[in-house]
Amino acid sequence: MKDTQTLTRVGAGTPAGELFRQYWIPVAMSSELQADGAPLRVKLLGEELIAFRSSAGNIGLMNHRCPHRCASLFYGRNEDGGIRCAYHGWKFATDGSCLDMPNLPPHQSVKDKVHVKAYPTEERVGVVWAYMGRAAAPPPFPDHPVFHVPQSRISIWCMQRECNYLQALEGDLDTSHAGFLHTGVTPEQLPEGVPETVGFINRTPEYKVVDTPYGVMAGAYRPAEPGKTYWRFTQFLFPFFSQVPPCPLGSEAILRAWVPMDATHTMYFSITTDTFSISRSPRATRRPIPQRGLTYDYEFLPNTTDWYGRWRLRANRENDHLIDREVQRSESFSGIEGLDIQDTAITESMGLVVDHDEETLVPSDVLVARMRRRMLAAAQALKEHGTAPPGLDRPEAFRDVWSGYIVAPADMDWLEVYAENIPEGSEWAA
Repeated sequence: MKDTQTLTRVGAGTPAGELFRQYWIPVAMSSELQADGAPLRVKLLGEELIAFRSSAGNIGLMNHRCPHRCASLFYGRNEDGGIRCAYHGWKFATDGSCLDMPNLPPHQSVKDKVHVKAYPTEERVGVVWAYMGRAAAPPPFPDHPVFHVPQSRISIWCMQRECNYLQALEGDLDTSHAGFLHTGVTPEQLPEGVPETVGFINRTPEYKVVDTPYGVMAGAYRPAEPGKTYWRFTQFLFPFFSQVPPCPLGSEAILRAWVPMDATHTMYFSITTDTFSISRSPRATRRPIPQRGLTYDYEFLPNTTDWYGRWRLRANRENDHLIDREVQRSESFSGIEGLDIQDTAITESMGLVVDHDEETLVPSDVLVARMRRRMLAAAQALKEHGTAPPGLDRPEAFRDVWSGYIVAPADMDWLEVYAENIPEGSEWAA
């Protein structure tokens, strides 16, 4: 699918890259940057940047090359409100303006004419966000429920994947894989009275899907007890966010970001309430279904200062994600420990950038296909007509966006099921 392949390229000037630059993009966890601390190398949409926190607490995100002789500002000193290049001492503020040229006499200084390419940043819910577009002013933040959760109730963590963002994102939008990749029990082992057990017994859901002002929503459904239907609502939110359904509908604020570092690496941000069932927070709830393989406390390699040195799993492609073939034969469909590690192994196994011409899409891929069409249409409209992409100038469109599962009367319209079972408004009870 040649059109889909255009979505895999994320650099400046590409259709997808320009689409992404219209929105606020997660960059790093706030905790990764300390006042006057060491700069952080950040790979984002193919650009090599540094991030740092000034002594006043402001965040700078800028080209890592000093505009003087192109030495890397990663080696610079973060001091007194700016980053000072180690080569000749030129100093730059968080907005990229030049503050000092100490190797020149005052009458030769051209600091007012020199500027490092820098991007506006904001901090929300413990995450640093950047706007990389060309507009004079950044767009408003989407009014998503997660931004209404008190900081004390937020769980944030990151994980890097060695693959294109699109295949990582699409893993979240493919709900039918949960009954296979993430299982390890037989029907006899399933507890009674737990709605999720329906999805493990009946692995052939059908789907409803609808375009929304913020992206696409899908409802996967299958029969439950007589006169009832089991629904799983999954969301795609522009430009690369998802909401997954392993929790009761409307019970958890969820925002999962699949941020392209470049065409072959993705940084995943999990931003949720701290009771979300796949959160690594100590307060997180656990699935009521006994599952071999679905642990949540993952082991990471030590972070390094390399462009790809952050949030790498110990279970990775080099060790086959620690697959255990004996466990796979007897206890777990995948033989891989850790829900997100299972997803990582599969999406990385497709290759750094999957060849979509080799795919065979079927009805269970309806949300994936619809998401691709919407992204392609938005990227094309932006390129050809300058049309603002979905939700950009409508932050309220993200206000009542939720995911999750629910058992509802079989004769009830699926959109009514959704509308009647989500919280009113975006406020979150502390």
